[in-house]
Amino acid sequence: MMIMQRPLLLVAMSLLSANLWADEGAMDHELQRLIRSHALTGEPAKDVVIPDVQSPQAQLGMRLFFSSSLSGKRDMACASCHHPLLGGGDGLSLPLGTGVLEPNKLGLGRRLPDNAAPLVSRNAPTTFNSALWKWGLFQDGRIELLLDGKDKAAASPYGKGPLGGKGITTPDVPYPRNDHWAGKELVQAQARFPLAFAEEMRGHDFYPELNASAYRSKLAQRLGGYDPTSDASPLPDSVTQYWQTAFRKVYQAPDAPISTLITDQTITELLSVYQRSQLLVKNPWNQYVKGELTAIGADAKQGALLFYRQPGSGGFGCVNCHQGNFFTDESFHNMLLPPIGAGHPDKGQAVIPGVDKGRYTVTGQPQDQYRFRTPSLLNVAVTGPWGHNGAYTSLEGITRHMLRPVSMARAYDPAQLQQANIQTSETTRNLADMLSHSRGLPEHEHTDDDVQKLVAFLHTLTDPCVKNAECLKPWIPPDDVPDLLRFELTSPTATPP
Repeated sequence: MMIMQRPLLLVAMSLLSANLWADEGAMDHELQRLIRSHALTGEPAKDVVIPDVQSPQAQLGMRLFFSSSLSGKRDMACASCHHPLLGGGDGLSLPLGTGVLEPNKLGLGRRLPDNAAPLVSRNAPTTFNSALWKWGLFQDGRIELLLDGKDKAAASPYGKGPLGGKGITTPDVPYPRNDHWAGKELVQAQARFPLAFAEEMRGHDFYPELNASAYRSKLAQRLGGYDPTSDASPLPDSVTQYWQTAFRKVYQAPDAPISTLITDQTITELLSVYQRSQLLVKNPWNQYVKGELTAIGADAKQGALLFYRQPGSGGFGCVNCHQGNFFTDESFHNMLLPPIGAGHPDKGQAVIPGVDKGRYTVTGQPQDQYRFRTPSLLNVAVTGPWGHNGAYTSLEGITRHMLRPVSMARAYDPAQLQQANIQTSETTRNLADMLSHSRGLPEHEHTDDDVQKLVAFLHTLTDPCVKNAECLKPWIPPDDVPDLLRFELTSPTATPP
């Protein structure tokens, strides 16, 4: 009897396997159709110039990125909030800038005195793939590419033209005027602002009376050791000599006055070159798009169908906002992320705890209230916590929120926050005003299985390199910088080599 049952079992298993492969073949056929309909190529960086991380400019930019001398109190670096081993971010819901107890600690071990609440109101975005943003930077788009009349046909999602010619607008000038000091491209323009923001890198002790532009010039003078004032809080000679030598070498100007080499423009240019070198897009989904049908599993394929199909056709229409190979329309939407944190300044108005009106704080247009830029989903598995304010601490949680934003916002539980003392006392009250500006948000019925399959698909958008410290070594400097912050990761993302 047992001898007869074994062949029957094998036949049954074979039939089951055949049916599974038949189903997967049908999924592949449908996904290939959707891939074609959305003009996906698996090449997010096509036609984008990506700097070589080994170039002299990127190498010096990397050392600046990890240098404490770019912060007013010399107690943090750009990498304090944007470390490659933490997904190009900091592993926190809300960043902690200058003034922390132990500057070398990153992740959940990073704390302010007395466990004070974070003062920055928005999650630190990843620096990975920053070269791929076409229209603007920051989650409210306050760094924005301006278009002249003939370029408006390019259909910028920002919907604005310049008041004075093509260029970049920034917070240093009235919106939407061109900032002539913005630099050569968006990432350089963006790099100027964390340096000069008191709650991020500036602090309140180093030239507090200066405006942002004048402060950045003083920062460059201190770095280069040529600040003529007596109260300049100079760096040690060994530090300034290091930077003088490095800048002369990179710019091939051994005899030029150092004041022409180490400037706020060259500093931000070098920081930009380093950040734009962080292209990390070799993920399983892109391999699948290029024809490697075994690059992702069956659950991820089912999740992709849910992502790309429209409501009423077996999906949720996630692609309507997360478009293209970069997975973003770069536009602004109010998705009802629970209002937590310190609140964000609103055009000179007093900050209200928890209130951040997003794009409105840039444009002043009522329809922009509570709208934030659609994030790219590339490497999304390692860029948490998620949401413009880090309100969700799991990829599953933010996925459920996007499927039913109204219900999830009303049911939000701040107990999930792992970071100490994030302000949540006004969340319920502030949510009421957000709801009044969010009419028409869909509430998609879904199962737990749908969520798990969507999450499986989202994981395929992550380049394996971002989880491997050995692979990320090209973007982490050696210990040859005299003012390098040597970090201790207390919530690492990447696997040690």
